[in-house]
Amino acid sequence: MPAASRPIWKGQLRLSLVSIAVELYTATKASAKPTFNQIHKPTGKRIHYEKVVEGVGPVDRDEIIKGYEFEKGNYIELTEDEIDAIKLDTKKTLELTQFVGACEIDPIYYDKPYFVVPADELAEDAFRVVRDALRQSEKVGIGQLALRGKEYLVAIKPTGTGLLLETLHYEEELRKADPYFAEISAAKADPDLLDVATALIEKKTAKFDAKVYKDHYQAALRELIDAKIKAKGNKIAVKPEKDEPRPSGSNVVDLMAALKSSLEGSSEPPEKAPARSSKPKTAAAKPAAASKPTASKPAASKSAPRKKAS
Repeated sequence: MPAASRPIWKGQLRLSLVSIAVELYTATKASAKPTFNQIHKPTGKRIHYEKVVEGVGPVDRDEIIKGYEFEKGNYIELTEDEIDAIKLDTKKTLELTQFVGACEIDPIYYDKPYFVVPADELAEDAFRVVRDALRQSEKVGIGQLALRGKEYLVAIKPTGTGLLLETLHYEEELRKADPYFAEISAAKADPDLLDVATALIEKKTAKFDAKVYKDHYQAALRELIDAKIKAKGNKIAVKPEKDEPRPSGSNVVDLMAALKSSLEGSSEPPEKAPARSSKPKTAAAKPAAASKPTASKPAASKSAPRKKAS
């Protein structure tokens, strides 16, 4: 286990009468992307936020309580002890109550991933049995888990030698897609165009490898930050982006030609990261040189044009 990692939850993973002591770790890194602070420009100092009450001003932290607004302007107080006293089995136990096919859950439901590991050597035997049974049956376990003041719907699946838990959105948390798709015609795609597009997809199909893809924006942002640090805060001249021409309404013939050209010119999926430069289009601003009188130069003599190298 990485030395800096701390479990965000400890409890029992239960399958029927079998209970396994497990720990839960965050699977993503918040430090992978640059973060910014708000700065007061005249002084260069960081901006801080205060808790304020209208007509009162700043208040101390120990004067703040939690309240639920049951009607406009009226609140009912809830103490931390009252909230902590809520009895939920899912606070300490994650019971797998259902199993579904690995592809049955719509991706829109998935939220955030966590690693599930056995808490000790004693738990490993039962942990391996559950992990391998999920892998062999190609099923995902469904359960609920109380974490950080909320009860989550979760899915558990095998990954490597461990288990991956992913929190799921509840149905009421998702917007209905129908209003957004209502104006899209239900007409089927042209069969000939569909064949060419399908062939293009097949040609570019390969096993997914996350290492192939890099966050070019974050890399460019880091380079910009490094350039600003080296320039000691001086402004960096940014080259303006050229506006891409917006595609106009094209007919079926144009679409077919574009698909065929893509099919003929497309290469196999890369095995390495795409060769896209992550350098920001910036150049260090240089002080304007003092203007000097320039001596007139003799006109360049005309010579025979050079032959281009073959």
